Amino acid sequence: MQLDGIHHITCITADAPRNVDFYARLLGLRMVKKTVNFDAPDVYHLYYGDERGAPGSILTFFEFPDAAPGRAGAGMIHRLRWRVGSEDALSFWAERLAGEGVTLDGDGDDRALRFRDPEGLGLEFAVFPTGDEPLVAHADEIPPEHALLGFEGVRVYSALRERENELLTGAMGFTMTAPGEYAMQDGRRHATYIYDQPPSEVGLQGAGTVHHIAWCDRDDEHALWGDAIRLAGARPTPIIDRQYFLSIYFREPSGVLFELATPSPGFAIDEDPEHLGEALRLPPQHERLREHLEATLTPLVNPGAKVARS
Repeated sequence: MQLDGIHHITCITADAPRNVDFYARLLGLRMVKKTVNFDAPDVYHLYYGDERGAPGSILTFFEFPDAAPGRAGAGMIHRLRWRVGSEDALSFWAERLAGEGVTLDGDGDDRALRFRDPEGLGLEFAVFPTGDEPLVAHADEIPPEHALLGFEGVRVYSALRERENELLTGAMGFTMTAPGEYAMQDGRRHATYIYDQPPSEVGLQGAGTVHHIAWCDRDDEHALWGDAIRLAGARPTPIIDRQYFLSIYFREPSGVLFELATPSPGFAIDEDPEHLGEALRLPPQHERLREHLEATLTPLVNPGAKVARS
């Protein structure tokens, strides 16, 4: 069995309109799905990604309007890392972010841009040479050569090492490239998973934090992963149908919530690929709530909608 890099990363926001403006307008990602949290249908679940909604490009957010600001701590992902194509792309993004009042984290590294979204989520853009297919969204204000190319990986706070190594390298196919640093190198997409020493403050789940990371498995192998993860000492859930993919959840030893997600059936199963993310899509079990949800969910302006581009 083989994993094929990152499928998606899911985070928490307390402000869906501001979230859409930041990720779909400023960063130029396409909104590929506007739906609700399947387990709490009174709140949004927003998906951003490349033009096709391909695994490896997908960033999602649960909106909890009353969520207090969170803080990454031990056992939590604290930075998402995107690929860009060149040093010129980094210069473009540095200028664009500065023009929007986004302050770069000053750590003396001119090979990467590190900053935070409006709710404090740590982000990074850097040039990571790989042979992977670029996962590009089309946005009017972003030249194609400077667009984001999909995820490279994440950085995690944890003081544990040995137990995590057993799961990552023993069951999931990562290679340890340095102490505390792991790479998924043999699948269809590369990915990195890097541990940093945690801060002294206890982490708090809330707005601006990561809920979980999903790794992309293969449709015909998905059912086999539960036993493999269980043998590695984790406690996987049964397979859960998320409409756009099948999922298995478990925690790695530091506490980060992992998901294994299939590439199929994908985000075009319930709407025209040309109009992904433009209408509220509901799973069958929540369709009966449509009138209520359309009346109570905050209206969102999708800057990538075809009607907005015309």
